Amino acid sequence: MSDDLAPVINKEVKKAAYNYLARREHSCHELRQKLKQKDFELDDINLVLEKLIEHDIQSDLRYAQCVIRQRLAKGYGRTYISNELKQKGLASDISSQAFASEPVDWFELAQQVYHKRFGDVPIRDQKDKAKRVRFLQYRGFDFEQISATMTLD
Repeated sequence: MSDDLAPVINKEVKKAAYNYLARREHSCHELRQKLKQKDFELDDINLVLEKLIEHDIQSDLRYAQCVIRQRLAKGYGRTYISNELKQKGLASDISSQAFASEPVDWFELAQQVYHKRFGDVPIRDQKDKAKRVRFLQYRGFDFEQISATMTLD
């Protein structure tokens, strides 16, 4: 294939994209937004992103795996992480693949988070119990995980 017919890649867009990706992984959506803010042409942005994806320099799956690992380390549950990935513009199939590649015992994680926050202090009353349940809900754990954690306490 002749390079004469290939579209010309804007070097400034390419440089900016590489600079963003050198710092950390970005989703395609996130990278597109950041490049738009720099007032680059949308056609140039899309062409550069297409090439980055083609050469596996930018990967939404790799980005999702990175976000999942970071949030797991901070003690967040699947619901919280899924919502964050959705906000970052990732497709649900990419999120599902990323979760499948990062096996997690959500019940164990919920228990660790609970004990880190509340220790061995027994539940005093309904108000205290509700506070603890809300904490785990905010962290993104589902009802089943919260119930299992609370009954073990």
